[in-house]
Amino acid sequence: MMGLWPPAPPVEGPPPKPWVNLMVGVNGVGKTTTIGKLAAQRTAGGQRGLLAAGDTFRAAAAEQLEIWASRAGCDCVRQAEGADPAAVAFDAVQSAVARGLDFVFIDTAGRLQVKHNLMEELAKVHRVVAKALPGAPHQVSLVLDATTGQNGLSQARLFTERVPLTDLILTKLDGTAKGGIALSVAAELRLPIRYVGVGEKVDDLVPFDPAEYVDGLLD
Repeated sequence: MMGLWPPAPPVEGPPPKPWVNLMVGVNGVGKTTTIGKLAAQRTAGGQRGLLAAGDTFRAAAAEQLEIWASRAGCDCVRQAEGADPAAVAFDAVQSAVARGLDFVFIDTAGRLQVKHNLMEELAKVHRVVAKALPGAPHQVSLVLDATTGQNGLSQARLFTERVPLTDLILTKLDGTAKGGIALSVAAELRLPIRYVGVGEKVDDLVPFDPAEYVDGLLD
């Protein structure tokens, strides 16, 4: 049966508009690609939104996000390379509010969890987004690479010390990766696994299916 694990608490009333999702994780886990896939799903459902290029350090990061935004039919808010990521996020959320858009996905630079200054910068992005729209971000997704071993648990612990994580997204589950560490993270931190990435195509991001996932671990 398809669903989140552990189960997410019920949500009462209509979702906030715009719904702001902050995407976090270490280098190379696939945050930008995941944002593009999620945005494409939302626009296919008739929603309108923005992507925020909060990774202002990695070469061509904003260009990559703009390509995904074009595929998804979204606009992309970006600034010059080396700009303050919090400023990018603030501008994107304010723009979405002014335009009456449905969602904002905020990309962030991949960071090693041991880099204190970068983790503090992530906390700043979270604070600034809340100033742009009280209650935001409504979702803070930690993206984990399925090939990550026990280090994935330490990653999750340290990220949740800086920002209030709401859920997990597991990427790169295609091939031989089992992704068993995701169950340990979900169990310890009580975070639902929301999506699983199984490839590079725009539709290769599927809702987490507990039964199918366990079958894959046992193969």
